[in-house]
Amino acid sequence: MNVIKEPKKWYIKLFTLGKNFSSKTFSDNFKRLLLNAIALFIVVTFTFYVENQGDEFGRREEYLDVSKSISQELDSIITYTDRYKKNLTSTRDILAKQFKKWDEESDSVFVDYIEEYDAYFPPLTVFNTFLPYNPINNNFKLFKTGSLEFFLINKKISAQILELYEGRHIGFLVEKTDVGERQIINQFNKITTEKWTNDLSMVDLNDINFWIKNRKYIQNDSEVKSILLKRLRLWDFEVFNQINSFQMTIKQKKNILDSLIWEMENEKYFLYWRIN
Repeated sequence: MNVIKEPKKWYIKLFTLGKNFSSKTFSDNFKRLLLNAIALFIVVTFTFYVENQGDEFGRREEYLDVSKSISQELDSIITYTDRYKKNLTSTRDILAKQFKKWDEESDSVFVDYIEEYDAYFPPLTVFNTFLPYNPINNNFKLFKTGSLEFFLINKKISAQILELYEGRHIGFLVEKTDVGERQIINQFNKITTEKWTNDLSMVDLNDINFWIKNRKYIQNDSEVKSILLKRLRLWDFEVFNQINSFQMTIKQKKNILDSLIWEMENEKYFLYWRIN
């Protein structure tokens, strides 16, 4: 063992404890410090890794909770869609009945009777009924606030959710019942507020006598009749078909979504690590 008493060289002094430099003491101390440094590095690295895994596991649990809430929300959308279809059918039937008897020779051709309320009413006043398809989507809005990393936690589940809320089925239905309906209603209102107001002494669509008094004039207004037919065709050939298709899609996608959620929910974890 080499011992240097009171070393003079500066680079040896750096590694000298006390007055004498010993290569063995230096070697032992160096090994001890190196092992301590490695141990500290491992502990710090492992701590950060565990914390990161914990954060990822927390995001996974949040993703799972949001996905389950969306599945529950789909039940409300199914109920809403059934009710929407029923209300739209009632409005469609009233206007379809009016269109069918448009050319009848009767002063009350534009007047109908509601047995439930024991009252008469002008069916064309229903034309202004605006029924945009707008189901609840609060939980989906919460899902959309997530980052791309959040969506990628389970790509299969995310794909089903995005297809349900932003896919072509619901997109077409929303557009036709909003923009499409609004355009047709505006065309009808433009005629009644401009053309009819100029041609007739008084226009009051809620007054039954107005429809009786101006029956022939209204029957001869082929533009209004054409607009009514246009709306009926929109419903019969586009909207109702899309509603029926979307109803089937919701139920099918919900079954798939529930199955994927069940699979994710039953994944086995040890602490934060997936083991299956």
